[in-house]
Amino acid sequence: MKDTREYLSSIGLPSGDAYELESSGKRFSDGGQYRFEVPGIQGPAAMESLLETVSNLDINIHRVTQTKGIMLLTDAEISSMVKMALDAQVELVLSIGPRATYDTSASVLTNEGQRMGYRLRGQEQIVRAVEEVKRANALGCNSFLLYDEGLLWLLNQARDAGFISPSSKFKISAHCGHGNPCSARMLELSGADSLNPVRDIQLQMLTALRMTISIPLDVHTENPASSGGFIRHYEVPEMIRIASPIYLKTGGSVAKSHSWDTSVADAKARAKQVTLVQRMIDAYYPEAIASPKGSIL
Repeated sequence: MKDTREYLSSIGLPSGDAYELESSGKRFSDGGQYRFEVPGIQGPAAMESLLETVSNLDINIHRVTQTKGIMLLTDAEISSMVKMALDAQVELVLSIGPRATYDTSASVLTNEGQRMGYRLRGQEQIVRAVEEVKRANALGCNSFLLYDEGLLWLLNQARDAGFISPSSKFKISAHCGHGNPCSARMLELSGADSLNPVRDIQLQMLTALRMTISIPLDVHTENPASSGGFIRHYEVPEMIRIASPIYLKTGGSVAKSHSWDTSVADAKARAKQVTLVQRMIDAYYPEAIASPKGSIL
């Protein structure tokens, strides 16, 4: 193994998982180490409830992510969510559909097919995904959640060419299944603006990812029942120290699945989870620096 480890080091990659858990010196452009992201907010009613609750609790969140797909929102719903995001100074990330679970093939719903994740099947699905981005751009949204590496490459080309908004930002979902430095480097080189690694990634693995790439890492502090339901609140201070700049994806344990249709009550419960994670930071890493309200990539 020695030769392999030496070769990895020679090309700028970690020689293995980073058990030393070195502190990250990387930061967001505003100097912050961490930001809060609340995923699974599928429509205007839930978003309004979430934003009202975090305001009443006097806590800041930086990102709101919709995970069911742009195609399932009306123009009026998208416009309403864009306006709420602007007013609350948060980034709105919309999920690109269609994806494998919406396709005509049933294979993705089988045990074998689940290995496909949410990736796209056929070039027509690529065309439709680009149409999703163009539609959201026109309605004022420029941040997108992607499930397919080829689509990332294409959208990065389209962004550089001005075919889609040059302000577009691309976030890679945990459902792509990436959790090693080589994959992370590939995604960064392909145009990813932030990366959500697999949900159960361990701290030494997370450290190795941070040593390899500079884009923000989006890490689940908790998970829906369908993803194991595990809650990692006590690990959050270390996540910030070793992996900054980092988005703390919080509130997932409220949901039963990734595409859970979050209710108004669920949105309030997700906001509460943010306060619980913030308490952990205040107690165990009080010197950690949060990005100020209104910060986006």
